[in-house]
Amino acid sequence: MADRTAPNCHLRLEWVYGYRGHQCRNNLYYTAAKEIVYFVAGVGVVYNTREHKQKFYLGHNDDIISLALHPERVLVATGQVGKEPYICVWDSYTLQTVSILKDVHTHGIACLAFDLEGQCLVSVGLDSKNTICVWDWRRGKVLAAAPGHTDRIFDISWDLYQPSKLVSCGVKHIKFWSLCGNALTPKRGVFGKTGDLQTILCLACAKDEVTYSGALNGDIYVWKGINLMRTVQGAHGSGIFSMNVCEEGFATGGRDGCVRLWDLNFKPITVIDLRETDQGYKGLSVRSVCWRGDHILVGTQDSEIFEVVVHDRTKPFLIMQGHCEGELWALAVHPTKPLAMTGSDDRSVRIWSLIDHALIARCNMEEPIRCAAVSTDGIHLALGMKDGSFTVLRVRDMTEVVHIKDRKEAIHELKYSPDGAHLAVGSNDNSVDIYGVVQRYKKVGECIGSNSFITHMDWSTDSKYLQTNDGSGRRLFYRMPSGKEVTNREELKLVQWASWTCVLGPEVNGIWPKYSDINDINSVDANFNNQVLVTADDYGLVKLLRYPCVKKGAKFKKYLGHSAHITNARWSHDYQWVITIGGADHSVFQWKFVPERKSKEAVHIATQETFADSNSEESDSDQSDVPEMDSEIEQETQLTYRRQVYKEDLPQLKEQCKEKHRATAMKKRERAPGSGVKLHFIHGYRGYDCRSNLFYTQTGEIVYHVAAIGVVYNRQQNTQRFYMGHDDDILCLAIHPLKDFVATGQVGRDSSIHIWDTETLKPMSVLRGFHQLGVCALDFSVDGKRLASVGLDDNHTIVLWDWRKGEKLSAMRGSKEKIFVVKINPYLPDKLITAGVKHMKFWHKAGGGLIGRKGNMGKTETMMCAVYGWSEEMVFSGTCTGDICIWRDMFLMKTVKAHDGPVFSVHALEKGFVTGGKDGIVALWDDTFERCLKTYAIKRAVLAPGSKGLLLEDNPSIRAISLGHGHILVGTKNGEILEVDKSGPITLLVQGHMEGEVWGLATHPHLPLCATVSDDKTLRIWDLSPSHCMLAVRKLRKGGRCCCFSPDGKALAVGLNDGSFLIVNADTLEDLVSFHHRKDIISDIRFSPGSGKYLAVASGDTFVDIYNVMSSKRVGVCKGCLNYITHLDWDKRGKLLQVNTGAKEQFFFEAPRGKRQTIPATEVEKIDWSTWTCVLGTSVEGIWPLINEVTEVTAACLSNDRKVLATGDDLGYVKLFKYPVKGKYAKFKRYVAHSTHVTNVRWTHDDSLLVTVGGGDTCLMIWAHEPEGHREFKQCDSEESDIESEDDGGYDSDVTRENEINYTIKALSSNMRPMMGVKPHLQLKEPSVDERGSRPPVSRALPQPEKLQTNNVGKKKRPIEDLVLELVFGYRGNDCRNNVHYLNEGADIIYHTASIGIVLNLTTSCQSFYVEHSDDILCLTINQHPKFPNVVATGQVGDTGDMSATSPSIHVWDAMTKQTLSVLRCFHSGGVCSISFSATGKLLLSVGLDPEHTVTIWKWQEGAKVASRLGHTQRIFVAEFRPDSDTHFVSVGIKHVRFWTLAGRALLSKKGVLSTIEDARMQTMLSVAFGANNLTFTGTISGDVCVWKEHILVRIVAKAHTGPVFTMYTTLRDGLIVTGGKERPSKEGGALKLWDQELKRCRAFRLETGQIIDCVRSVCRGKGKILVGTRNAEIIEVGEKNAACNILVNGHMDGPIWGLGTHPSRDVFLSAAEDGTVRLWDIPEKKMLNKVNLGHPARTISYSPEGDMVAIGMKNGEFIILLVASLKIWGKKRDRRSPIQDIRFSPNSCYLAVGSTESAVDFYDLTLGPQLNRINCCRDIPSFVMQMDFSADSAYVQISTGAYKRLVYEVPSGKQVTEQSHIDRITWATWTSVLGDEVIGIWSRNTDKADVTCACVSHSGLNIVTGDDFGMVKLFDFPCPEKFAKHKRFLGHSAHLTNVRFTNGDRFVVSAGGDDRSLFVWRCVHAPH
Repeated sequence: MADRTAPNCHLRLEWVYGYRGHQCRNNLYYTAAKEIVYFVAGVGVVYNTREHKQKFYLGHNDDIISLALHPERVLVATGQVGKEPYICVWDSYTLQTVSILKDVHTHGIACLAFDLEGQCLVSVGLDSKNTICVWDWRRGKVLAAAPGHTDRIFDISWDLYQPSKLVSCGVKHIKFWSLCGNALTPKRGVFGKTGDLQTILCLACAKDEVTYSGALNGDIYVWKGINLMRTVQGAHGSGIFSMNVCEEGFATGGRDGCVRLWDLNFKPITVIDLRETDQGYKGLSVRSVCWRGDHILVGTQDSEIFEVVVHDRTKPFLIMQGHCEGELWALAVHPTKPLAMTGSDDRSVRIWSLIDHALIARCNMEEPIRCAAVSTDGIHLALGMKDGSFTVLRVRDMTEVVHIKDRKEAIHELKYSPDGAHLAVGSNDNSVDIYGVVQRYKKVGECIGSNSFITHMDWSTDSKYLQTNDGSGRRLFYRMPSGKEVTNREELKLVQWASWTCVLGPEVNGIWPKYSDINDINSVDANFNNQVLVTADDYGLVKLLRYPCVKKGAKFKKYLGHSAHITNARWSHDYQWVITIGGADHSVFQWKFVPERKSKEAVHIATQETFADSNSEESDSDQSDVPEMDSEIEQETQLTYRRQVYKEDLPQLKEQCKEKHRATAMKKRERAPGSGVKLHFIHGYRGYDCRSNLFYTQTGEIVYHVAAIGVVYNRQQNTQRFYMGHDDDILCLAIHPLKDFVATGQVGRDSSIHIWDTETLKPMSVLRGFHQLGVCALDFSVDGKRLASVGLDDNHTIVLWDWRKGEKLSAMRGSKEKIFVVKINPYLPDKLITAGVKHMKFWHKAGGGLIGRKGNMGKTETMMCAVYGWSEEMVFSGTCTGDICIWRDMFLMKTVKAHDGPVFSVHALEKGFVTGGKDGIVALWDDTFERCLKTYAIKRAVLAPGSKGLLLEDNPSIRAISLGHGHILVGTKNGEILEVDKSGPITLLVQGHMEGEVWGLATHPHLPLCATVSDDKTLRIWDLSPSHCMLAVRKLRKGGRCCCFSPDGKALAVGLNDGSFLIVNADTLEDLVSFHHRKDIISDIRFSPGSGKYLAVASGDTFVDIYNVMSSKRVGVCKGCLNYITHLDWDKRGKLLQVNTGAKEQFFFEAPRGKRQTIPATEVEKIDWSTWTCVLGTSVEGIWPLINEVTEVTAACLSNDRKVLATGDDLGYVKLFKYPVKGKYAKFKRYVAHSTHVTNVRWTHDDSLLVTVGGGDTCLMIWAHEPEGHREFKQCDSEESDIESEDDGGYDSDVTRENEINYTIKALSSNMRPMMGVKPHLQLKEPSVDERGSRPPVSRALPQPEKLQTNNVGKKKRPIEDLVLELVFGYRGNDCRNNVHYLNEGADIIYHTASIGIVLNLTTSCQSFYVEHSDDILCLTINQHPKFPNVVATGQVGDTGDMSATSPSIHVWDAMTKQTLSVLRCFHSGGVCSISFSATGKLLLSVGLDPEHTVTIWKWQEGAKVASRLGHTQRIFVAEFRPDSDTHFVSVGIKHVRFWTLAGRALLSKKGVLSTIEDARMQTMLSVAFGANNLTFTGTISGDVCVWKEHILVRIVAKAHTGPVFTMYTTLRDGLIVTGGKERPSKEGGALKLWDQELKRCRAFRLETGQIIDCVRSVCRGKGKILVGTRNAEIIEVGEKNAACNILVNGHMDGPIWGLGTHPSRDVFLSAAEDGTVRLWDIPEKKMLNKVNLGHPARTISYSPEGDMVAIGMKNGEFIILLVASLKIWGKKRDRRSPIQDIRFSPNSCYLAVGSTESAVDFYDLTLGPQLNRINCCRDIPSFVMQMDFSADSAYVQISTGAYKRLVYEVPSGKQVTEQSHIDRITWATWTSVLGDEVIGIWSRNTDKADVTCACVSHSGLNIVTGDDFGMVKLFDFPCPEKFAKHKRFLGHSAHLTNVRFTNGDRFVVSAGGDDRSLFVWRCVHAPH
């Protein structure tokens, strides 16, 4: 029986035995309908215990491992494993999919949880980062994602009492997450001393920030906030796997087999120990609990489900059982009863009743079981074991009959003979043993023919033969019972087999795929009665095939459910059911067999979704005899549209090439030509491989596409307008229902869809990111809001878009075969259909996915077109055989014959339909396709007189039809567009060449005509005058590649592809002569100039033949070329030929004989050439692009005035160069319109037009030449050339620093000082003397003295509890810009430093702080829209963009309340360097420091990313929205200015065009401002300001500043512009200027800062005032009227600030920094009192004990002593050459100690007066000195050094004190050392790369405050001798704190920053008495 179709019967899943308890938890719940939901293998099960019924959800394609129940308890979310795992949300009642969530996780989805409202779903992935993702699941959209933890996460839950908070737990951690914007921010739970750090397995949230969690050791940990509050010890004996919360309290289940119930306060209610109950057993382990009312569900590790009723808790009901651990392989069915027997590696054998769906017997064996068989009488059950033995049991009572072990390896197959006499046992020892049943299983025979393990066996019906299959794929036969091998196959011909379970043999050939030799089919069983076969394989598929199936690759029906390998499949004894068992999923599936006749049932079964597309390649279940495919469709399905190089690849390719060509780039390159061209008209329409791509617009124009151009054609005026946004072939076009917008899809690596306006030709939206290779079908929904698209990737992905927002709503794989059409249901926009090759599918949207069902028809035909009819379920589709199929829902109602050959287009009208087919007939139908109302044949006879051309043939194949304006519009395969009047006449509007490349092009010598010849075997003459039509056409025998007019224009020569050529009359196109001398293509043909006496004919076989035209004879042959000839040109005299070949050789030949000449390059340029179409030679070397490896210049043509050379290349670019094009890489103008290669370009005789032809796109394009001077800037104005000039307008140190700065994140910072040695907390301590000896019980020694003198603290000593940030002195101006703004009408200003945003009130000088950033802020902007008052955005530094907590982020916050409104985590690895709000304030633009300098737009309120795009290869400094726009912005940077447009979700950009201004060059641009009428101003590094109109440079304001223009500000209310730059203050100018709106006049202001050079970094204009931020960290307010300057903020301009000294009695302090200044700061007054310029960087500073003197140590080794009162120098000295690190006065004011990097401390006696003689120094210091402290009695000094050693010396002798007991008794005056046993606790665990840099003990001696390289200030108790002491940490500084000090009376702490050059003042909060 050779029927190749799939069987008509099918299987329906009826029951699944099992529950997945292994490796999964919390996966068992009660639904609202009191049913039980759980999963097993890849199936979601809803089990109704009352009715004992199961329903199945089959939407997954791999193991389900996680499940969550929606709070309303009807919807269920399940997550699966797999390479691309997805989450399904489904309805437990209807089992329909509600939403599919995909494309985020990899490996699998480990946990799921719904929030309280059920709006959001959180999922955790199994990838290495354990990604956590929050979904808006109904829309299938990701709201936030972040790396969860480095190790496995076991449970996650929403905090049901606080919005936007989650908790996750897992291996050794628990994390508390908050969701804000798109950022998930974790805080780790602190275990502290309350409990051990251990793995947390499950959790539940309660009110008041309390979280209960179950730990691995059986304790319950109770958390408050992020701290562990208490533990409930021993709640379970070991790990707590599951915790479930309900109204009454909590239920927990553990590995100890107990379930415990707790009340809402977690007080115990009761314990249920399942091990002790009747059904219990040792080792029972609970994996899942669910408590509802008085019922508790319990799922166990061993695949059982118990139901416990609370008041009768000793008797749990066992409601589901399954096999547990290990694989399940053994399956046998009872010969006469509906029973199935299974045996597994869990050593149990079980008998299941197929009618009651229950386990009826179970018996445990000694060994894992691998196979089973039941004797023919049903009495014995034989089991084959893994150890090589087998056991026979009585079925009745499971007692053992016999146990035999004859083999060592596993028994894999055993079978009883049909007569019941023998048992055959096949083992992995490669043999089959035969045992006699009646002889108590005595061995009677042995079969030893195999050389591999036995896999399958079958007996013959007469029990005389046995066939076996083995692991090597051999099939052998044996005679029974002796076991002799049968070699003579003749005797087997008549054997009938009793069963067929073998996988080899002619009867089952069809189970194997056609061309592969894999052996992944584990089991087969034949049903002889119904002639079907069931197979089970390694991929979890159960397949039904016809039996016998002889031919390989038979068609089948397939069923998914088992996830991984299925080990066995068997029919039940009466063929009612199929039983399959899963290896890894331990489950037993029972399928109901539905034979063919019950087709009614079939209808209702079809509605249960199975996602396994049965239309997968191999199984097109219904393909019996597919009719021959139509040739056209055959061709079309084979087009792949793949490109070698996509235009998207060019930027990278250019970058790679640039490196090579740096040198040439430095040379002066040719400028681009002054004149340009503009696309004027295109002859062509893409009909040969596209359909339904031709429409009327609202205004009655016609829109269609060809090449890379969308064309809007006006038929009244015969003109065309063009949409030029695409850069490669457009393949499809759809029109919006209002007929004003059009969507077009193109070819591309990441192909895009543009939606554009047919009036303005502007893009409304661009959709990208989902289709590879190309987009082949589009459709708008009837409301115009949605768009469906289909891609050309292998799966033909279908995407549904909200196109205005640019959002993908849903996506799904469409089909393996090509899809031709997609249509959205006009009545229900959630439904759609797709049709294509052997494909018709009905889809509906489910969240982020689509669910598809195949159309139900006999054999699937190829569909070419489809439309919806007059009701939501009616669909009409046209097939490739000429039928129209009429569908209702998914069922085929009937077919109507409509055309001869395929129906290519169908269109629905108000009443009725119109169709068009390959037969060239347009047919009108009534609305049911009952009758055809009218037909129109497309024929030349009915062509109306006004036609613009000629029909090539009658009845061309019709590819597109559209109706409107009383006409039918028809597009044909031959590239014609026709308009059919209802009354009959046909007008031809546009036409082009047909399919096949067009190469030949010639323009007439004196008329506006051109000729083309193409591979479509036609020669055509076109009128180039405004009538734009084809004048004549002639069919040729062969295609042609070249043509040429004679000089008088009367004759036309045409070269053909077979090596012949003709000369025809140019008017009538009739033959004059023809020759056939060559075999290969004629590639170029040319008449000699003048009288046209000679004709040169170049051919592919390397010769040029020269013919005499008059005598028609060949007179010469040019020989000597080595490769095919590509171009030839004559000189003016007709004596010399220039030839180019394919190997890039250039040759010269003399005419007419063809003698080869050698001419030096210098001479070639002097020769007067008649034409120039060659592409080689020095005069054109600049036309070859940088990336000439991938692209060839195919054609060139010099204009007749010899000024402009036009070229065409392989990438579809037309370029214009200034001739001669000398030097490499000349500049050019380039135009994109052709899609792939441009094959030829020609100027017309008067240079007014340029004509180009495309190869693949078959277009003839006509370009109008616009000479210089007459310049309208069109959007097609080209992008400039490839390499920017290297000079960027100058050098500036500030710009260079800003560009090159490397922002490291704090967490990765390393130590600031070059330390050596072992860190203190890692040093091994020697025990002190006291500890060594045994100490007497009562110490006789004096009490130990105080560690620290605590003299100046009055009253009782109180410890410090907390620090509060009070003041910050500092502003980040030296490498950040545009970061100072007015708020509240100028009452406050906002700026930033370090990681703090500061709001300063100008009247009270009070500061308030925003402290939520985790690292340095780099940019700040304010929202100027009145709806968002005081909304500020700040962007920070970050690590990689992996969305974790160290990723860069943007915070949007309220400046007055400091409330965070949104956090945007971004992919800008490195940091965010510029941000800007849009005009409405709703969008935010950010730019990154990542290598691509990404530009991103956000909807900041939702935290949603709208669009993102690579910005530039080099640094972008600023990007700003135009103040009046939400879609336009400008970015500036290193040699970069770009004008951007946001279209939907895509960012389109144009480079600034400079060519309009003589000698303008692209400089580094630093700042941007805006004016009315689309003006943009950019400030440059050279001090000029460029003025742009749109994207074209219109003028330059030269030297607006003398140095770089760092900042510009556009005032919204009056349009005035403020600029700030770098300038020396002078009479005329200053660094700050105020300009009018057009930047014509200005007023300069001088900043009275006393600097030599002013450098302004930030400006902002308020009412009558200008706010200025400078490079020197000052913020100044300048009055506009009086120009008065008021300095508001001061700071150190260069860091680090090393020195810090606090006054002994007043609240003032000094700081000394690298910028060479010492500054005096007043805390109560909140300002800088004074500053001294030292002229050298300062390193350390200290007050004398009385506060009258100050000592300053310098970086050059000098130190200075100043008198405080007069600031006069009292004395100075330089005894050292390297930096002074610390300087100290002794408490008695006698000595000065000076510590330096030279590993020395010098003592000076101050009593001897200001000459400062050194009296002594300390020697043997191992490394540089860091800190020094004197003892209270001035007799000792302690020194901490760079070798992590603390030393003590005597003063003034300089002797070292080594006796520890002596040191322990010293009382110190101060303590600033970071070393010593007393402070070992300040070193934290993670200081391996970084250090604690500074410390200071409070005057009370009770606290120590430290600073470290991570930028943290920490507060400890003093002393802290225990390692890793407890502390409080205070963030805010950047990396590297340099110094920290208490002020007098411990009122404040001052900390000094290294990287941030800022001083923080913290108020101390003392503990109450």
